[in-house]
Amino acid sequence: QVQLVESGGGLVQPGGSLSVSCASSIGIRWYAMAWYRQTPDKERELVAAITPPGKTDYSDSVKGRFTISRDNTGNTMSLQMNNLKPEDTAVYYCNVDERKHRQLLSWGQGTQVTVSS
Repeated sequence: QVQLVESGGGLVQPGGSLSVSCASSIGIRWYAMAWYRQTPDKERELVAAITPPGKTDYSDSVKGRFTISRDNTGNTMSLQMNNLKPEDTAVYYCNVDERKHRQLLSWGQGTQVTVSS
């Protein structure tokens, strides 16, 4: 069973910054990876993705504010979130990029990010 564990979420004021991390039980160096977010009133949204060569892309809603990255061990990835907005409030999950892999890995627990005054 592949395990993905997200961490680093919390309560942040609008305009603030936060970094969330993802640890994998398998090497993810050669997977196209992504960060997703989910709220009760919205469908799951892919917000950031990174390819093995390191090419990144972002949804329009977070472009210019979020940065996705990998560490050099091939076991973790991060999402740096700047200038956070209330609409960024969601549970954030990591997984493979569903646009480039035939099957998602098992979902982790996610990490809650709340942007509020």
